[in-house]
Amino acid sequence: MSTDHYATRPAALAWFKSSYSGTSGGDCVEVARDLDAVYVRDSKSAGNGAVLRLGKDGWATFIAHAAE
Repeated sequence: MSTDHYATRPAALAWFKSSYSGTSGGDCVEVARDLDAVYVRDSKSAGNGAVLRLGKDGWATFIAHAAE
């Protein structure tokens, strides 16, 4: 897992907001994926905030624990 602040964002990522997010803004999490990783960011600072990058195994572990 890494919390790199990318100077150049990974190209062509399609970001998705949590289905629990309302339409009025606020605290939302967005995720995107590519072939090797899943990326997580805070939607309030999407353009210049930190991006959490998880490998596929790390993401699978996170989802398994979140579902408990």
